[in-house]
Amino acid sequence: MVIPNLLIIAGTGNKSGKTSMACRLIEQYRYLKVFGIKITPHFHETTAGLITIIEEPGYSVYEETNRELSKDSSRMLQAGALKVFFARVTDDALEEAFFEILEHIPSNAPIICESPALRYYVEPGLLIIMDSPLINKTKDISNLRKLPHVVFDLGKLTSPVPVFFENHRWICGI
Repeated sequence: MVIPNLLIIAGTGNKSGKTSMACRLIEQYRYLKVFGIKITPHFHETTAGLITIIEEPGYSVYEETNRELSKDSSRMLQAGALKVFFARVTDDALEEAFFEILEHIPSNAPIICESPALRYYVEPGLLIIMDSPLINKTKDISNLRKLPHVVFDLGKLTSPVPVFFENHRWICGI
């Protein structure tokens, strides 16, 4: 399924700049009322400010309301996202959890999502891969690199980020 108003951010490992890129783009386009999504396979304990949307076997979806924490979903709110959704999922429930989140977002609204695995289920308007030589490349994203994408190194990135939202679609300007 093609979702042109969806931008997915993947990375070569922890601390590759995925959330920093998401926040930069949200801040750059806050006037468009961007929605943020953070999807993780890690089932951490919930924190204050998460409003439960749905809990099913294999996934839980929340709306983040706490701007005060340093976690990724809070940082997206701090950057200016209109709303941020946080999902904890198992691999086999990822697609179902994502489509549950879409039920809470207007159909053409700009969406920025940090979830590399989501790209295996949907085709976004743009897939960004964050690559940093400073981190331990802990994630095997070789299959993602076979798909259309653009690669950024956060340390070499110019401002503003050369990404645009036009006609309800994310595109890269380079």
